[in-house]
Amino acid sequence: MSVRVIVADDQEIVRTGLSMILDAQPGIEVVGAAPDGRQAVELARRLRPDVCLFDIRMPGTDGIEATRLLAGPGVADPLAVVVITTFDLDEYVYAALRAGARGFLLKDAGPALLAQAVHAAASGDALIAPSVTARLIEAFTDVEPAGRVVQPIEPLTEREEQVLAAVAGGRTNSEVAQELYITLSTVKSHIASLMAKIGVRNRVEMAIWAYETKRVRSGFRQR
Repeated sequence: MSVRVIVADDQEIVRTGLSMILDAQPGIEVVGAAPDGRQAVELARRLRPDVCLFDIRMPGTDGIEATRLLAGPGVADPLAVVVITTFDLDEYVYAALRAGARGFLLKDAGPALLAQAVHAAASGDALIAPSVTARLIEAFTDVEPAGRVVQPIEPLTEREEQVLAAVAGGRTNSEVAQELYITLSTVKSHIASLMAKIGVRNRVEMAIWAYETKRVRSGFRQR
């Protein structure tokens, strides 16, 4: 079955362009579009799409608040949200990740990466623009600490530390498996264990936690 997507952007030409690009991709169907966050939230709650693709800067209810309403803490049945922005270093991006976004892309990402991000979000994975993955998260955890960082309820194993570092570097599950010479199912088991131990809901929060706890530093090898 196709991945059902809604798109929200206040610029009609961008909204139309994103919809056309996604509709042209195999296995993706755009089922709705909205010009602002308020209408996007209403549309998402009514249609329950597999993925919401939201611009961050929209009038009224912006992409951050829309993300929080659909995927934030306390949402019983959160939707997968991917945010998209023009700027690769933007405090609003970090806020959107904090609000529950599963990932983000730049608007110049191109059709292939856009489709990859949508499919990743729909499958429970996450994709952050490779060019800014570690740089953005590290920059904002340096200047905007999230208060007292939660420590794991149990010590992380050496393999879990390796998986954590790879996820924080923007690797997908398949790439982690290839890099560490383990199976895809083993990667998923380690990620599930990590989420339980450090109390996060998704890979994006896991990556942020890795930087906040200084487990990953500027010397970490990126793509």
